[in-house]
Amino acid sequence: MDINIQNKVSQWLNGNYDAETIATLKKMQEGNPDDLNDAFYRNLEFGTGGLRGIMGVGTNRMNKYTVGMATQGFANYLKKTFEGEVKVAIAHDSRNNSRFFAETVANVFAANGIKVFLFESLRPTPELSFTIRHLQCQGGVVLTASHNPKEYNGYKAYWNDGAQLVPPHDKNVIREVESILSPDDVKWSGGEANITLIGKEVDEAYLKELQGLSINPEINKQQHDLKIVYTPIHGTGITMVPEILQRFGFTNVNVVEEQATPNGNFPTVVYPNPEESEAMNLGLKKAKELDADILLGTDPDADRVGIAVKDLKGQWVLLNGNQTGVLLFNYIVEGRRRKGLQQPNDYIAKTVVTSDLIDVFAAKNDINCYNTLTGFKWIADLIRRKEPQETFICGGEESYGYMIGNNIRDKDAISSVAMICEMAAYARSQGKSLFELLVNVYQQYGYYKEHLISITKKGMKGADEIAEMMRGYRENPPATINGSPVVTLYDYQLQQVKDIQSGEIKPLDLPKSNVLQFVLADGSKISARPSGTEPKIKFYFSVNAPLDSAASYDAVTADLDKKIEGIINDMQLK
Repeated sequence: MDINIQNKVSQWLNGNYDAETIATLKKMQEGNPDDLNDAFYRNLEFGTGGLRGIMGVGTNRMNKYTVGMATQGFANYLKKTFEGEVKVAIAHDSRNNSRFFAETVANVFAANGIKVFLFESLRPTPELSFTIRHLQCQGGVVLTASHNPKEYNGYKAYWNDGAQLVPPHDKNVIREVESILSPDDVKWSGGEANITLIGKEVDEAYLKELQGLSINPEINKQQHDLKIVYTPIHGTGITMVPEILQRFGFTNVNVVEEQATPNGNFPTVVYPNPEESEAMNLGLKKAKELDADILLGTDPDADRVGIAVKDLKGQWVLLNGNQTGVLLFNYIVEGRRRKGLQQPNDYIAKTVVTSDLIDVFAAKNDINCYNTLTGFKWIADLIRRKEPQETFICGGEESYGYMIGNNIRDKDAISSVAMICEMAAYARSQGKSLFELLVNVYQQYGYYKEHLISITKKGMKGADEIAEMMRGYRENPPATINGSPVVTLYDYQLQQVKDIQSGEIKPLDLPKSNVLQFVLADGSKISARPSGTEPKIKFYFSVNAPLDSAASYDAVTADLDKKIEGIINDMQLK
């Protein structure tokens, strides 16, 4: 065993840890050494989603001690940064131990003299973002592992603008956390009087904020009986989605009862993720039974939403995150223009791995579209840097996350569900389905088809394998992919764009990130990115072609699917 791991294990065995933790650690020593290595080979770090890991004993696990020590470091940094009273808001999702972790975080902050606003029970992550701004807090924490399996939990840290931490704050907090060497350095209790429970009053303010996003409230009233099926997938969405749909004017909302009750074991799914078709199966069953107009599902902390609609043949299909984003962005941009709401300084934003179709229709609609690194903290950072000179309208990323308006600085499935249903109501008022609207967008701007492959590499060895894959692509990039020359290489780690034919290199004005993108002569784009929150490397594929008519949709789809398959085979990713 590595000497550093041995030292960490020894510190836990001999330190001020509770008897249950020490007993569990001793059993691990007697069992599988790989489990012990994985539990201690590193400290959990703030990535694109904050602190996230499997729950259990160890420095690489989510437990009372890693959560408490992270909070002590965050508290130290907040107190060094802000003068006078420091306030934080805390929320949690439906996961096992989330309430315990939330109360642990609240107690540590409070013991450090920080004023704490703790939600009385589970709430969506986007409401936490709103609450920080609403209560003028300096920071916040939500306990969630988003869409990860039930073994995981996580800790998302937020700044005073309601956004997740970005440089320099994320690294500074990490340094403060690393200076907390044992549980003895944590103030665990003694400030309980600094904790205030919050609930309905903040809920009401949040819901009113979302109501103000509606573009066509009159159409919602006309189409109030739009047949909606919704599943919270055992998560926090149940606390807000039915209510916001009612306030938007919809009267025919049908909740999937088997998944309506919050439950950290997620008993009906393996992955509580609306990106996974399996998580939407019960919803699809109910949608078919009711002959619904639309199905929507949110993940456990309600910051992602997946939808299903009927295609041109009347068959139910799940839209991917790019398709939903294209529809939503197009509806908001066009809707604002039709209502006379569009302003010259309006802009939208997306991440670099999200569909380029959004850039295309933004340009043709005379609205700026900015690209950021993956993760909504970068979109929020963009908003911060551009206000008040420019006005943010909406943002999104391919992984089912969307943000509408500038008063919530994280992806928000609650507002997204409401606006997607309004969009479906608008389509219905035009005698169309959402899928027909999507095909119309393809006809107008080009048919862009995307695909994602995630390759999981678990543990310490997996991290090394992922690093080696990226090193290989960076040092020996392919000259051609699927028979088409690579013409441009975007390297976000080196912050440069290289023209392969001329050799010209231009700077890339984005923060460093371990992402590579290959643009081919035929217009295809392939992106490679290690996940910041999971032991995965993700490959994003984008191909495109003109779509002359709805009648040719199936044929063009087949051609694009064949091209994606050729790229995957050529890159040996199967």
